[in-house]
Amino acid sequence: MLAALHTQYDKNNIKLKISEIAKPKISSQQVLIKVKAARVNPVDNMISRGEVKLIIPYQLPQVAGNELVGTIEKVGEQVTRFKVGDRVFARLPIEAIGAFAEYIAVDEVALAQVPEYLTDVEAAAIPLTALTTMQALEFMNIQPGQTIFISGGTGSVGAMAIPIAKAKGLTVITNGNSNNAKSVLALGANRFIDYKTEDYTQTLNNVDYVLDTLGGVETKRQMMIMKQGGQLVSLRAMPNGEFAKRMNLPKWKQVLFKIAGHKFDSMAAKRKVGYHFVYVTSNGAQLQKAADILEASKIRPCIDMVYPFERVNDALAKVDSGHSHGKTVLKF
Repeated sequence: MLAALHTQYDKNNIKLKISEIAKPKISSQQVLIKVKAARVNPVDNMISRGEVKLIIPYQLPQVAGNELVGTIEKVGEQVTRFKVGDRVFARLPIEAIGAFAEYIAVDEVALAQVPEYLTDVEAAAIPLTALTTMQALEFMNIQPGQTIFISGGTGSVGAMAIPIAKAKGLTVITNGNSNNAKSVLALGANRFIDYKTEDYTQTLNNVDYVLDTLGGVETKRQMMIMKQGGQLVSLRAMPNGEFAKRMNLPKWKQVLFKIAGHKFDSMAAKRKVGYHFVYVTSNGAQLQKAADILEASKIRPCIDMVYPFERVNDALAKVDSGHSHGKTVLKF
């Protein structure tokens, strides 16, 4: 089969190599999936550059790609939730990625059934952002009726986080460019803040939860709007000791991340709020819950570009340019 592989860690070269490799064999708890579409993520380029080596040191060459949709062609003898012919999607386990290939063997526990209303291209664009939202809300231990601020809600995470947070009974406030206000409010946001004309730190307070998609100085600013005991989950700030322990990283890495994340832990302690960093992991049960929410609301992801598999490097370059207006997807 054909696959696109990470062959080197290089800060200046994100190109993958398309090669013919052996079709995978499945274990008793896995299924064999014929890949139909796979999303191209910024994390794919981060892996090529070696930027996530401290979290997961892949042994190269490694088939690239983190999320996919496909059809099951074979099931292991211990698989109980799926059958041949099922259309499934997944954010692959971080230690076993490989979506950029014609076939892949995937653990049953990583998979969820695709809502029927979604096309393959649309479905491929959902797992990572949906699971990011589900895991962030779980860390926050959310309670219905409380308020969440989703920073940069006009991005791809916001497009998934807003309807899921609303479905879970939260009041949702977000910010971004006013050009996108109408579409964001249509997703269910209760309030939209134009970042060019309104400083959210001056108009918001006593917020229960924050989903930080921006990082940097914005993480500290977002802590300023929270009530004591509130919980902030960041996707872009700095991993800390709690994160390293949760990911079962070696002791030396736990110490390293504890030092690296100390600044944000200290900020949170001063404000008497919780700080958590998320690197989204595979979870089929959580993805199925998100899929059920999406099925009810019929939310569709915004697709920017679709490339044939053979143009995977063009797709990676498109994502790396930072000029996308939606998701970039490979189609097989």
